[in-house]
Amino acid sequence: MLTKQPEKTNIMKKNVVGIFALLVVIFIITAIINPKFLNAYNIQNLIKWSSLYAVMSIGVAMVIITGGIDLSLGSVVGLVAVVLAFLLKVQGLEPWTCIGITLVMSLFIGLIHGLLITKAKIQPFVVTLCGLLIYRSLGRWLTDNQSLGPVPLEGDKGYENLDQIKSLDFIFSGKIPIGESFNLPTPFLFLLILGVATAVFLRKTIWGRYLYALGNNEEGARYSGIDTDKMKIIAYVLCSFLAGVAGLLFAFELDSVQPAQTGEFYELYAIAAAVLGGCSLRGGEGSILGVVIAAAVIRLIYNSINMIGISTHLEFGILGMVILLGVIGDEFLKKKMNQKQLAK
Repeated sequence: MLTKQPEKTNIMKKNVVGIFALLVVIFIITAIINPKFLNAYNIQNLIKWSSLYAVMSIGVAMVIITGGIDLSLGSVVGLVAVVLAFLLKVQGLEPWTCIGITLVMSLFIGLIHGLLITKAKIQPFVVTLCGLLIYRSLGRWLTDNQSLGPVPLEGDKGYENLDQIKSLDFIFSGKIPIGESFNLPTPFLFLLILGVATAVFLRKTIWGRYLYALGNNEEGARYSGIDTDKMKIIAYVLCSFLAGVAGLLFAFELDSVQPAQTGEFYELYAIAAAVLGGCSLRGGEGSILGVVIAAAVIRLIYNSINMIGISTHLEFGILGMVILLGVIGDEFLKKKMNQKQLAK
């Protein structure tokens, strides 16, 4: 029988409050230094890119909660974007068929990862590192390393489906007017739906509780009757599926998909957002809300660097310092909470 752990719930709640406070502080400081930060166009872009990063970060968080890792996420994003553009523009397939193929492909990738980890007993780090290299190479081979856009031009096979593709372009990268000067980017709606669905899955279903139990103590979970192999496979399938959705969003957003660069290093941003958002690399901890806020913090830092006028050469260093300080603060909080529990 699975029992609730109120001390860990309290730690996660405090982590969410802490990361949200960091978001607010950076937001206010940037707005004070450069008032242009608050203009509608900049806020729209901030929401859009935060949503794109958060979708894939939610996926890797599912794996980290089980105590695993997925280093192939960025390459999956890139491969899905490349395959979608190739099917739409070069092969001229019906648009919804192309989307179905790419999403099934991402599910299959997650299934392969899960089977190799659980049945072949290969370490997740090795499996997904190899995946990172393989999927990137496949994308480059498929297109001969040439850039492709999902929207076909006159003369392309997919040009006859142009109207349908433009409709999809609005769904995945459009803007919904809200008021006179503000438009809500549609990727935010994807994030809202996927974020709520994932949070409900983790917190309100038995399978979600199994994932946490697996991350807390795999042997204990197995002895309690949980099919740990099955739960690991589910986690990796969900991670790759969300990477596939992110790949679709990025494909339409970027207009031109570059096989060698699209999705590059995205796995590091996603893992950073998951850890900064409260997911322990040891497993068993994490909340979707925290991950989403952390993804917004990462994008906000990039935006603030540009708005404040700091050299872009320092952006990775600043981002690394913020993440490091956030993790140190989180570990300090956990230590204090554990000491209070022991004292009681």
